[in-house]
Amino acid sequence: MDRVRKATRDSIELLAPAGNWDCMKAAVANGANAVFFGVEKFNARARADNFKMDDLPEIMGYLHRYGVKGYLTFNILVFEDELRDASELVDVCIEAGVDAVIVQDMGLVELIREISPDFPIHGSTQMTITSPEAVNFVDEYGMEVVVLGRENNLKQIRTIAEKTTVPLEVFVHGALCVSYSGQCLTSEMWGGRSANRGECAQACRLPYDLIVDGVQKEMGDIAYLLSPKDLAAIDLIPELIETGVSSFKIEGRLKSPEYVANVVGKYRRAIDAYFEGENYHTSMEDMRELQQSFSRGFTHGFLKGTNNKQLVDGTFPKSRGVYLGMVKKKLKDAVICELEAPLKRGDGIVFDAGKPQEKEEGGRVYDLRKNGRKVEGEVAAGIIEIVPGRNDVRLNRVQVGDKIWKTNDPELDRRLRKTFEHDRPFELTPISVTAYGSEGKPLNSVWLDTQTGAKVIVTSSLPLETAIKRPLTEEYLMDQWGRLGGTVYELSTVEMQMDKQVILPVKELNRIRRAAVEQLMALRELPRRFTKTTTLHENESIESSAALTGEHTTRRPELIVLCRTMEQIHAATRTDVDYLYADFEFIKDYPAAVSAAHQFGKKIALATPRIHMPGENGVLNAMLKAAPDAILVRNLGALNYFNQMQTSLPLIGDFSLNIANHKAVDVFLEQGLTRVTPSYDLNIQQMVDMLEKSRVDKIELVIHQHLPMFHTEHCVYCTFLSDGTDYTNCGRPCESHRVSLQDRIGMSHPVRVDTGCRNTVYNAIEQSGAEYISHFLELGVRDFRIEFLEESEEMVHEVIRLYRQALDGKRTGTSVWKSLKATNQLGVTRGQLIKK
Repeated sequence: MDRVRKATRDSIELLAPAGNWDCMKAAVANGANAVFFGVEKFNARARADNFKMDDLPEIMGYLHRYGVKGYLTFNILVFEDELRDASELVDVCIEAGVDAVIVQDMGLVELIREISPDFPIHGSTQMTITSPEAVNFVDEYGMEVVVLGRENNLKQIRTIAEKTTVPLEVFVHGALCVSYSGQCLTSEMWGGRSANRGECAQACRLPYDLIVDGVQKEMGDIAYLLSPKDLAAIDLIPELIETGVSSFKIEGRLKSPEYVANVVGKYRRAIDAYFEGENYHTSMEDMRELQQSFSRGFTHGFLKGTNNKQLVDGTFPKSRGVYLGMVKKKLKDAVICELEAPLKRGDGIVFDAGKPQEKEEGGRVYDLRKNGRKVEGEVAAGIIEIVPGRNDVRLNRVQVGDKIWKTNDPELDRRLRKTFEHDRPFELTPISVTAYGSEGKPLNSVWLDTQTGAKVIVTSSLPLETAIKRPLTEEYLMDQWGRLGGTVYELSTVEMQMDKQVILPVKELNRIRRAAVEQLMALRELPRRFTKTTTLHENESIESSAALTGEHTTRRPELIVLCRTMEQIHAATRTDVDYLYADFEFIKDYPAAVSAAHQFGKKIALATPRIHMPGENGVLNAMLKAAPDAILVRNLGALNYFNQMQTSLPLIGDFSLNIANHKAVDVFLEQGLTRVTPSYDLNIQQMVDMLEKSRVDKIELVIHQHLPMFHTEHCVYCTFLSDGTDYTNCGRPCESHRVSLQDRIGMSHPVRVDTGCRNTVYNAIEQSGAEYISHFLELGVRDFRIEFLEESEEMVHEVIRLYRQALDGKRTGTSVWKSLKATNQLGVTRGQLIKK
């Protein structure tokens, strides 16, 4: 609990998003301690306006002028042909004095450490860090801050804080991803826009039909089965501080500057109130204003524990604003509503008929009436006639019972814009001055910036003279030097050390003040200095890692099969596969899988869950007790745990470690993995580029699978097939039913549950990389994996037979995927293989 005892207002950081200059100014003016932003490439919000790399010196000078830190988002996977550009951006960040980069890719972490041992790195939530073990894994690379997964609850965060030393950052407000960050492949699979590359297409916000045991379940107006409400944890600020959180992060680099001003200002007040000892409660008015800026409905997310019913409403996927009430009656030119929130002329409204996918009626409020009489000003509550603009709303399409939402409040927007119309600090920084001198000599003044610790000495150009009437006093200097309007400073103290009563002209005192402020500001805006050990041109590690030795290229290709049922295990043991992997919903079934494999002389690895939470080491222990031949490692926490346990079993890294370049390959091999599986974000050309520079004898490729798209803490089974809220009271419908989600084109995507009650949504159609087997063999790859989901024993035998023939050169890759009616695709995007 040391973190809690040490928590002060200065040690708690409020971190705001900035998608453009106005958002950055809004954040600074409303009390953010730090801002995160992206440049034109290499960040997880490619759709934001973003800044330019050339803007970095100006950005950092502006932020540091106001005592605010600036973090550059570098939170995507970096492909092989981008490493040199990535290195260049890191170099520019160091020169510009960026306070930290937020990183997802472990290969990029390694690259940064080669360039600079002390340039700050923050571990992005895209790293899927959710346990003390995962934090300790990245701590080895000198992470300054770790952003925890949004799925961690307060109890888990406290555990992580108690068992680690790295400062923890937690999201407190904004949109929630339904999938674990860094583990969502849906957007690129369906739309060619990768979430791991900053181009999320928000497939979670689309409508789906729920298919239960092959039959569509009637859901009424519930269609958005994977669309969470928005996070709002402003009332949990005290608990979060006392849990050990150091940084409070606001989501929203695609949001407006008014949103930034609104949210930052309110969370600033909540944090300050805690340290001032106030029993702070968020007012109804404040919550409405937060809703007005952007809201799909507010929730605590997972911070108070999993509540699937509260997390997903299912009736709409977009921001609604403030709920006003329902249409009680229609008039010729108006509707009657019993208001539940304030409304005035000029506000924007929308009529919600429960069909958000269709065009909805909405517009500006033209007039408000009570009993036919016009009402001036704002109406707080009660029965009211709402008259919409004549050309805005077709009232014949509005029905009694429709919900009414206030979508815009121009007065609120104007008030918020005023907060950042002019550059000014949120609060002034105290400076203290010590002045000393003697008659006939110059006056020396030492000026201290109490926030930065910077000191400057300004000496008078005139000597001190004996005072006849008004000698210099501390009070007099406080008055003259305290005139700091238009700066970021306020004078807190003046200490004067004079042996006689002396005087200096007012004009000279003013010059000293101006010179001191100018020098202090120049020091503030100086880029922070970091150590650089290599330059872009000196860093040869960008080019390639260790070369493949000749003995590996002649090794016979090995076929590995991942099974998800015991039937598949039994089927695979009767084939010529070289290795089995078991990936079961229930860990208790693992010993039987190991026994079945060993009975037929097959080696078998057991797959860890993709997520590792505090208190889940028992799952990993159970895997070891099942006595497999290897472990398929799917998260950083599990890798750290097995390394700490010093297990002798081979550890194989899976796709979920997000390995996208040869430097990431090297990182994980150095961490003790015997083989690694590249990220599914790589298309064929990107894969080949990486293989050409990597230890291909240590790389395993998945060439057949149903792609795992969403991986979620949110449970579809619990939410829609039970009256419960989480695994403790849901009755476990997942054990007796099979669910899939049917998309807009009629494809049904299976939803499966793991031992932690997390859901994985798999793509409906399996895909095959068989077309590229010959290329991979030429490059020296010798380990190939095929994965099963719901395949029968007969299908298991057929798939294995076809791929074995392809690996042995007895069948073309094209004939394999055509025979299986699979999609001809590697990973999540098709790509083209360029002949070099």
